[in-house]
Amino acid sequence: MSVKIAALFLSLPAISCAQQVAIGSYALRTNLSYPSGITAGPDGALWFAESFANQIGRITTAGSITEFPLPSSFNGPGIITTGPDGALWFGADPGVYSSTDAIGRITTAGAVTMYQLPGPATTPFAITSGPDGALWFTGFSNTLTGSEIGRITTVGAVTIYATPTEQSGPWGITAGPDGALWFTELYANNIGRITTAGAITEYPLPYPYSYPYGIVAGPDGALWFTEQAGNRIGRISTSGVITEYTIPTPFAEADWIIVGPDGALWFTEYNNQYQIGRVTTAGAFTEYAMPTGRCCVYGITAGPDGEIWLTEPNPQIYPNEIAELFFVTANLAATPATGRYHSALSFTGSGFAPGEKVQVYESGVGSKVLASATADSSGSVSTAEVRMPQSQYGPRIFVGVGQSSGKLGAAAFAMEPRLVLSTDAGAPGASVTAEGYGFDSFEFVDIYWDDPYILLGTVQVDWHSSFTGAAAFGFQVPKRAALGANSVLGIGQTSKAVGPAAFTVE
Repeated sequence: MSVKIAALFLSLPAISCAQQVAIGSYALRTNLSYPSGITAGPDGALWFAESFANQIGRITTAGSITEFPLPSSFNGPGIITTGPDGALWFGADPGVYSSTDAIGRITTAGAVTMYQLPGPATTPFAITSGPDGALWFTGFSNTLTGSEIGRITTVGAVTIYATPTEQSGPWGITAGPDGALWFTELYANNIGRITTAGAITEYPLPYPYSYPYGIVAGPDGALWFTEQAGNRIGRISTSGVITEYTIPTPFAEADWIIVGPDGALWFTEYNNQYQIGRVTTAGAFTEYAMPTGRCCVYGITAGPDGEIWLTEPNPQIYPNEIAELFFVTANLAATPATGRYHSALSFTGSGFAPGEKVQVYESGVGSKVLASATADSSGSVSTAEVRMPQSQYGPRIFVGVGQSSGKLGAAAFAMEPRLVLSTDAGAPGASVTAEGYGFDSFEFVDIYWDDPYILLGTVQVDWHSSFTGAAAFGFQVPKRAALGANSVLGIGQTSKAVGPAAFTVE
């Protein structure tokens, strides 16, 4: 049934003081895999769905990634959650137009089970653990033939409940503080509530065509949700009173929403703003730009490490990535702030605990230690010179953590590509091998000789942004090459980045 609601619309929310954060990314091993939902797993890692690649991925808090392929009959996972049985459960992504009406389960060891749903073709999308020890999910139909809320036990028994409003488009779902499940209805413009016995109530939003999307139980005993088309963040009490707050950036297209480690609500903005939003329970907003400005941001979850984890999907360009938002509590800087593979690099910092050891990691916290030093009596630190490790083209951060205080600093750095030749001198016609570092993951790189300007060929880099070893590029010095100093250039087709190498023609 539908019920009458009270609504409050706040068009000019206050802007809060910005929480100091830094965002780093980890490229996926599978090209154009389209990571979507992400959740904290029971094993201390993060688990995510790769919709286009039909895989489930796992990333440790240190940034190590493993991917598990799903049966070809499934055709695209979407939202993923940790179940009450210690496994990960997931639905399908309607954007892949999945014809497999099934719920998936994967253990932390990678064993996959599929449970077929009964009834007409409806895609099980968002999924969450309920208060009754079962999983609850939204049934979304691309053909508008069904609108359902489903329940599945950990042994695969399924119950389906049709929503009172036909073709309502159930989308996000979460367990509420009142022992019921709360969900959004994308097409009907409603917030729904379903008891564990299957009784459904719908609360219409005060403004039409808002497209309510993600929903989460807030820290204040209410439910918080995003309005993708309405450009608002909404709050609904368990008695149905709705308050709405306008997002400062127009057309932000807010998608998923969570409660962050700081007690605020955090949400993704999928549209071309490429931002992460934060709103307090009082309605004060802060927005943070993604560092590259080239990837969409979609899934979001609070990690076991006290940070926020995100998915960065893009079906047309690479790389597709998992991002980590760090809460910064100390200062760290890299010198220089721009460089190439194996160039000299050092770090300085302040705000750490006096006398503590500070470690700077190559990737995420807990990965290989790149540099370390002991803070002085003022909490300042300065490391010895190290060599820049292989990294993806463009902006990145290095994270340094005080080993006793836990204080975290993030140093900004911009990676530029580089070619390394097997020899730096030779006669025309000589055979040379070029290895490349620091390009975009999976992009194609054109290799040019500069005098005369000749395209020598094209090579594709791997997920780690390099072409090395057996994948290195072999060529011959052009017969018409000018004597003396020359350059060999690697130019990324997507990034447009230029990686140089010097060669002397004898």
